[in-house]
Amino acid sequence: MSRVLQEIPKVGLVMEAVKVVRWLKAPGDIVRLGDPLVEVETEKSVIEIEATIAGVLAEALLAVDQEANVGDPLAWIEVEGTSAETAGVPSAPAAEPVAAPRAVTTSAPVAPVAPVASGSAERIPASPAARRLASESGLELASIKGSGPRGRIELDDVRRAQSATSAPAKAAATSMPVPPTVRGATTSPTSGLTPMRRALARAMTLSNAAVPQFPVERDVDWTRVQATRAELNAALPTGAARVSVNDFLLHAIAHTLIEFPALNARFTGSLEAADARLESAHGAHIGLVLAVDGGLVVPVLHDVEQLSVTEIAARRTACVERGLNGVLKREELAGATISLSNLGSRGPDRFIGMINPPESAILAVGRQRDVVTVVSGQMIAIRPISTLTLTVDHRVADGRLAADFLARVVERLEQ
Repeated sequence: MSRVLQEIPKVGLVMEAVKVVRWLKAPGDIVRLGDPLVEVETEKSVIEIEATIAGVLAEALLAVDQEANVGDPLAWIEVEGTSAETAGVPSAPAAEPVAAPRAVTTSAPVAPVAPVASGSAERIPASPAARRLASESGLELASIKGSGPRGRIELDDVRRAQSATSAPAKAAATSMPVPPTVRGATTSPTSGLTPMRRALARAMTLSNAAVPQFPVERDVDWTRVQATRAELNAALPTGAARVSVNDFLLHAIAHTLIEFPALNARFTGSLEAADARLESAHGAHIGLVLAVDGGLVVPVLHDVEQLSVTEIAARRTACVERGLNGVLKREELAGATISLSNLGSRGPDRFIGMINPPESAILAVGRQRDVVTVVSGQMIAIRPISTLTLTVDHRVADGRLAADFLARVVERLEQ
């Protein structure tokens, strides 16, 4: 028997640190390759880390609520003998003592990890930002009433709970005399960067500095989409996910990516090195930009070209709900070559999205507005129009290819 060290893997481009939420396996449990071992909270979501080898979980090296960095030791897995699968993987004899985990953010000794009860209570739905603020404020999530979808606790819910808790202290403070040096002074509220905002800042700085990008624009007439959407939704059974404009956009983008494989790729490596290349994707994997408390997440829908519009609606609805609750699956955090950003009816007429590295493009959708237009060169009509702006990595594609791609997306939507 030998022990194999499982480390914390990097998920996405900017993930650096995690916090353990709960262990899904306990020491002594048999684990198969790909079995979820532990739930961890990243800057953007709660994800599962899977076993990279089959065996028995010998020791968990991080306790619940402990923080660690990408590459830090996570657990020892005991395996039978030494095989090709374990070659090159850090290992230690079972009899030898295990060294303390490195680079964790706390100097306290690692507490033993309790076995996971089979009937453990379901995790309270809350956004990552709300969960973090509640923890910092010493508030129990169970005591906070959520105002989000299906009772999800939002950041404002935690702030209201903070205010209610601190009300007696504030009342006492107002009865005390104010020192002359403070009376009448003004202060400017300041706050540090949250992990999510820091991750976004890092990704967008990288995008702006390292990715040569350019936009192309085109208007789209939603008349056909609106009619088809109404027909599809009327035929759906009660309780089924409603079809949205985004589902038609995802469908059109997916099939156009398959038609334009040169744009369905990502630039990898360094321009100064021999490893620079374009890495083609197999299938249409599209990120959907989603606004959440304190920032954005971009869940990825995979193999969209294989789905009908109604199937896309069902998958998108489930994916968005997981994104809002901060419990996206690991595979939903990576793999896209293009993202879709739609600011909705309250958005601007047009805007330019920034590419989310290492993706190659982003399609920004302006608000839908009624426009007087000429139809077929003869009739004047009022049509629902939006401006689509495609931003493209110039290392992957040139203006002609980008323009042709966008024209084909519009053609699919209008026909």
